[in-house]
Amino acid sequence: MSKKRALISVSDKTGLIDFAKFLEEKNYDLISTGGTFKHLKEAGLNPIQIDDVTNFPEMLDGRVKTLHPKVHGGLLAVRSNEAHMTTVKEHKIELIDMVIVNLYPFFEHANSDKSLEDKVEFIDIGGPSMLRSGAKNYQSVAVITNVEDYQMVQNEILEIGDTTLETRKELAGKVFNLTSAYDAAISKMLLDEDYPQYLNASYKKFSDLRYGENPHQTAAYYVSTTENGAMKDFEILGGKELSFNNLRDMDLCWKVVNEFKEEMACCAVKHSTPCGVAVGNSALETYKKTFECDPVSIFGGIIGMNFTVDAPTAEELNNTFLEIVMAPDFSEEALEILRKKKNLRIIKINNPVSDQQTWVKTDGGILVQDNDTKFSDAIETVTVFKPTEEQEKALLFAQRVVKYVKSNAIVVSNGFQAVGIGGGQVNRIWATQHAVERAKEKFQGDLVLASDAFFPFRDVVDFCAKEGIKAIIQPGGSMRDEESIEAANDHGIPMMFTGIRHFLH
Repeated sequence: MSKKRALISVSDKTGLIDFAKFLEEKNYDLISTGGTFKHLKEAGLNPIQIDDVTNFPEMLDGRVKTLHPKVHGGLLAVRSNEAHMTTVKEHKIELIDMVIVNLYPFFEHANSDKSLEDKVEFIDIGGPSMLRSGAKNYQSVAVITNVEDYQMVQNEILEIGDTTLETRKELAGKVFNLTSAYDAAISKMLLDEDYPQYLNASYKKFSDLRYGENPHQTAAYYVSTTENGAMKDFEILGGKELSFNNLRDMDLCWKVVNEFKEEMACCAVKHSTPCGVAVGNSALETYKKTFECDPVSIFGGIIGMNFTVDAPTAEELNNTFLEIVMAPDFSEEALEILRKKKNLRIIKINNPVSDQQTWVKTDGGILVQDNDTKFSDAIETVTVFKPTEEQEKALLFAQRVVKYVKSNAIVVSNGFQAVGIGGGQVNRIWATQHAVERAKEKFQGDLVLASDAFFPFRDVVDFCAKEGIKAIIQPGGSMRDEESIEAANDHGIPMMFTGIRHFLH
């Protein structure tokens, strides 16, 4: 049997020795570079150093070692093409039948605190070039980028003496899947543009999901290779696996509580909508206030807190069926209590909110915008009547919550709780009616109202006056602003304009 040749150059050496020994036993010559050559040699194998193939030394601190016609000619030559075979023979180029390469660990360093110059040194040039050459010629060359594929290739060689064309095609597809993500991560680092000519994405699969939004839909979860974020590096401390809807709700929930940097905050989310938000002075008090906002909707919901969960709070949490409890930390006693609920997902969040953009898929396109992170610094009172200090505090609380509620969005607050939330309606008066009615079912006393967008008519103000709302905050900007201002003055209701709307469709 004629000998085959495998070119090996890997940064991740997991499982390599066993696989390389198998290839030697199956009559493969092993060609390798630098650290890989040393690793194989120390394991008792007989690799051929790349210099002996190219007759040219590694140079420029290893930047140039495989970029050579004797490497790429051996990879790209089409075996069925007589002219190709004549050419490689004339130039004494030996064919290469397998490439085993995984790239310099650029992904692992892209988010580090290293300087740009240091990060650049983790950009692999020779590796992607070999992979692409071998993958283009998948008719004859098997290209392995993932250590998890060693066993599959080994099994095929054992069974039929070689890899199948179908397998080589699949492996080639994995090459371009990897190199496209690798190049996208490099582009993201080097290109200082929010909206570049080409929209690159570099995400790695975190896990398959049991199903998507509904049981008949398939789904998977991917995390960014170029950005950090709360939904990337969280820890699952207990409970069953996460679902598609869980992850989406977690993202919203954590963003809400991160609005409150200086206060203890808690948020309850149900079906991608906040159903309770509160701030307090202790963990237990803050959760209880959140629960009080909507004791019905919170059932089967998600709870997020921006503080450490203690034992008394955990006991209270266990009194309600919840899907997820998420926080930056949990006391050992709290974990012991929460883990009594076998299915309750307990999530420790390690990172703050980091996203800079929102992407929305359309049929054949994608919408990209920067995130809605701005909070107005030009809030003004537009009515004759000025809000009290307590009313203004309550309005600003409601304003932080309203941008996470689906438009049309209305939030009614008593200053430390979102006691009425109305969203997703096709007109603003319906959203207002829903939010105010919910608030008045359980809460008495002074209530204020925040709107995500301006009032096109005075009907919302008139309704608020009838229902006893004490103050209003809205963006302003309607051609008929004077009508709502006049209505507020007629009813003696202070109203503030923020100048910023917060649509969330």
